[in-house]
Amino acid sequence: MLTSEVRPAEARFELTLAFHCAPALAGIKPADLIALPGEGDETDALLASYSAALAGAGISLRPLCRCRSRCLVLVYRRDRLERQLDQEEVARLLERDGYPLTGGLEAMLDHLASRMAGSGGFPHEVGLFLGYPAEDVEGFRRHGGQGYKYSGLWKVYSDVERAQRCFRQYGCCRRALCRRLEAGCRLVQLFRTA
Repeated sequence: MLTSEVRPAEARFELTLAFHCAPALAGIKPADLIALPGEGDETDALLASYSAALAGAGISLRPLCRCRSRCLVLVYRRDRLERQLDQEEVARLLERDGYPLTGGLEAMLDHLASRMAGSGGFPHEVGLFLGYPAEDVEGFRRHGGQGYKYSGLWKVYSDVERAQRCFRQYGCCRRALCRRLEAGCRLVQLFRTA
């Protein structure tokens, strides 16, 4: 259980989450993916504690894959992620990759986790879960990461201006959330439900 006194490990964990996942935490992006140290009881304890504490705000932290010394965790808001995955073009691309579209969000996340754990390399469709435009995810796949129009948080093959607006918005969100934490606020305080 989280206490009002912040331990150094909790402060580091919160700043790491804020830096890498601010847009998903704030609900302006469906999900973010973060790599955390994967070995040790402390990481597991922090994940369990923050998962429980943030659940009331509609924020989920789901480990997808443990690889070597890291754990890849998807930080998401269920409603935003479900809307993202329900988009026609997104669903079409996921279906092509064998995702169970009628099995609900958990089945889709289970499939993503199994693809991440497989030996076929990192699944490019993870960008669809993270809210990247379907055209950019497909462009990356089709062109092998080459020939893009712009590169920022992802490689852009379609609408550069739209992507640049997103990149600026996500950066502002990150800076604002990190400033709040550095000023002494806690994630649970900032994202608690009414």
